[in-house]
Amino acid sequence: MTIPAITVSGLRKSYGDKLVLDGIDLRIPAGSVFALLGPNGAGKTTAVKILSSLVSAGAGSGEIRVGGHDLATEPQAVRAAIGVTGQFSAVDGLITGEENMLLMADLHHLTRADGRRVTAELLERFDLVDAAKKPASTYSGGMKRRLDIAMTLVGSPRIIFLDEPTTGLDPRSRHTMWGIIRSLVTTGVTVLLTTQYLDEADELADRIAVLDNGKIAAEGSPAELKRLVPGGHVRLRFTDPSAYRSAATALHEAARDDEALTLQLPSGGSQRELRAILDWLDSTGVEADELTVHTPDLDDVFFALTTPTGALPHQTQETTR
Repeated sequence: MTIPAITVSGLRKSYGDKLVLDGIDLRIPAGSVFALLGPNGAGKTTAVKILSSLVSAGAGSGEIRVGGHDLATEPQAVRAAIGVTGQFSAVDGLITGEENMLLMADLHHLTRADGRRVTAELLERFDLVDAAKKPASTYSGGMKRRLDIAMTLVGSPRIIFLDEPTTGLDPRSRHTMWGIIRSLVTTGVTVLLTTQYLDEADELADRIAVLDNGKIAAEGSPAELKRLVPGGHVRLRFTDPSAYRSAATALHEAARDDEALTLQLPSGGSQRELRAILDWLDSTGVEADELTVHTPDLDDVFFALTTPTGALPHQTQETTR
């Protein structure tokens, strides 16, 4: 059986009277992307700081193992197995990109030859060769982020913590960063990602844990989490008021918007349900000008699980398997 990259049992952390993490459990498979989602203050960054040994776990926490090592008794072994890229760049803007890389190689006690070799390989891999001799202060936000992750990889970590890695990047740079994260996983690296961009988690994560008020509200694959929330529907829009009235009269279960001439029918988005609606429109001769299907997405999951009036009062503490 493959040893998980990270296992966490009953992780707790308080700052003064504020309980930030309230007994969270995690099991992160090796060679996967695991995302922590949650609103500001939910405990995402605190969890990353603890798992990366930057902050100690709180009293009463259970066992935490990272890379097969006990965090409490083997912190140095944990540090040797991980790399961390925080919310704010660790790049020194006063020196060149190449010098940043070589400095990191020195910190990892690589020989001069190995340091230059690894630096050259990573600059090539992250498309930074042309900028390598330029001061890092001249780099764009996306280039600095790529250099940041390249510096993290100098020590060949098997587990990487990425704390909101695309915050502040433009859409093109974000997509470039997504490609980098995917490429890391193909080499067997495990990535623990925190993000507030739900499309990012949906695009990258094998599994997601939603944190709210220091607790895990739900955990599962993106598809599993989406199945937790209701709200799927088919929306019919009409331009002919007569056709709209005919459809509204026949489709009693539809929610009406008389001003916009739209009907909203509850639907899971299955092919059978869509076919039934289309067959009904054909058989009655009613012409809908637009048909759109909405299936629950991670936005729906986020709002349902992280608000006091969430739609899942009995499910928010469950983990999908």
